[in-house]
Amino acid sequence: MAGSFQASLHPMTSAATPPPPAANFIRNIVDDDNRAGKWAGRVETRFPPEPNGYLHYGHAKSICLNFGLAKQYGGVCHLRFDDTNPEKENQEYVESIIEAVRWLGFEWGEHLYFASGYFDTMYACAEALIEAGKAYVDSQSAEEMRANRGTLSDPGVASPWRERSVDENLALFRRMKAGDFPDGAHVLRAKIDMTSPNINLRDPAIYRIRHATHHRTGDTWCLYPMYTFAHPIEDAIERITHSICTLEFEDQRPFYDWLLDALATAGRFPRPLPQQIEFARLNLTYVVLSKRKLIQLVDEGHVSGWDDPRLPTLVGARRRGFTAEGFHLFAERIGVAKADSWIDMSVLEECMREHLNEAAPRRIAVLDPLKLVITNYPEGASERCQAPNHPLKPELGARDIPFGRELWIEREDFMETPSKGFRRLYPENTVRLRYGYVVKCTGCEKDAAGNVTAVFAEYFPDSKSGTPGADNYKTKGNLHWISVAHACSAEVRLYDRLFSHPHPGQRRDGDPEAVERDFLDDINPDSVRVIEAKLEPALRDAKPEDRFQFERHGYFVADRHDAKVGAPVFNRTVTLKDSWAKGGK
Repeated sequence: MAGSFQASLHPMTSAATPPPPAANFIRNIVDDDNRAGKWAGRVETRFPPEPNGYLHYGHAKSICLNFGLAKQYGGVCHLRFDDTNPEKENQEYVESIIEAVRWLGFEWGEHLYFASGYFDTMYACAEALIEAGKAYVDSQSAEEMRANRGTLSDPGVASPWRERSVDENLALFRRMKAGDFPDGAHVLRAKIDMTSPNINLRDPAIYRIRHATHHRTGDTWCLYPMYTFAHPIEDAIERITHSICTLEFEDQRPFYDWLLDALATAGRFPRPLPQQIEFARLNLTYVVLSKRKLIQLVDEGHVSGWDDPRLPTLVGARRRGFTAEGFHLFAERIGVAKADSWIDMSVLEECMREHLNEAAPRRIAVLDPLKLVITNYPEGASERCQAPNHPLKPELGARDIPFGRELWIEREDFMETPSKGFRRLYPENTVRLRYGYVVKCTGCEKDAAGNVTAVFAEYFPDSKSGTPGADNYKTKGNLHWISVAHACSAEVRLYDRLFSHPHPGQRRDGDPEAVERDFLDDINPDSVRVIEAKLEPALRDAKPEDRFQFERHGYFVADRHDAKVGAPVFNRTVTLKDSWAKGGK
């Protein structure tokens, strides 16, 4: 049935059943553990962000992996904040991370944790290591420790404080906790092996003094655990079965295992102990996922903020119109690997197109309007034409769009002197106005500078789409249009990739491992263009985050902050096809 001019604008959801998850080496490990009865069939994972920034595309892969794996095995995934660095963390980041994970469609129930909630237990674990002779207080400066650490080819040099007695270490460590020393005066180090070929086992620091206010514990503590010490303990406290992290932590796994084994031997934790498993992080072309570089882009004003739709943050992706379903599809499509590789941005964009093609209702927008006057159409008259809400889903019905004597068409759809193969409007050519009438171009009007200001045509009254006899008119061109009298004007932001080179900051010799250049030099000057477009009247009532396909132009979303009912603002999510393919950019 036909709808009104203000047709329903609610985004559609796909009822398609997702395919079963593909096998990967992590699932194989879980299957082997289950067959061996290691965890009695229990699967418990965690997503452990540090609340010192906004989540990015790489985190989406990790979130889908950890929450998805737990769900596949009937287990649970914890959301845990590794808030061990009070100088860089705040509540704003905590709230943004919670919102982002929920936006991706995941819940954790009662399993919301903070490392800071375990500070007492971590401190007790550190004292247990001291009592077992496996940790000591080092009074060297940071520079001295760095110099004595050694290199990949040379062993480290033992600290002169390495053989302090247990009683002396305990006394100093308790005074560190009491606030008797300034920052940097002492650190607590694990006592492992200064000659180990793995530098991470050369007596790593596990506690440092920081007189800083923590966003949750305030000034209760001036002694904070290092991340590499805190993380394994958090896993053990929560009885995590499979601690999944990215490859840069592979060299830390021996310390992870050493620490938990030492604490289990001291009676702090039961066995079996959590198992760390590393997978390849997301390396995506045309973006930077370095937190330092993201901060630089924001702080120096190269983007409008953390939620700039060009920035590869999840809050930016949401504002751009990327969907949670698209990220799920992307995570499934790229899979889980043990070796690093590069994924082209087009893969992510195609996943978004694939979901939006199913989910987004169709609407009409003219982005570069040129007036078309149908000279033989009655002045002041109007009528309704029908357009489907979704051509692949006839059950969703159609909507009415108004037609009149003056229409907006795309400027590129008219050429006074057509180029070879041009099938749209030019003098004496006949085209169909999509969902409306067939018209024949009769000429155009220009201003003093020679710019076309209006196009003239005559229509054939018996050619209206869907009426008897309409099929008698055969045309090669098919144009979209909007009634001038009924059009809604709106700001439309045409977003594109933020960088014009697949490896921002890399040399142009095609080697992504080459010496870096300034990544800011690769910013795409055309990454955003703001225009005033003409939209079909139904879009006037679009609500923030309503998504549509603008026919011929791509997928767009009503801006979640700036759009209001009656005053829409739209962001382009992706084009209808990959405009960057084969050097198209």
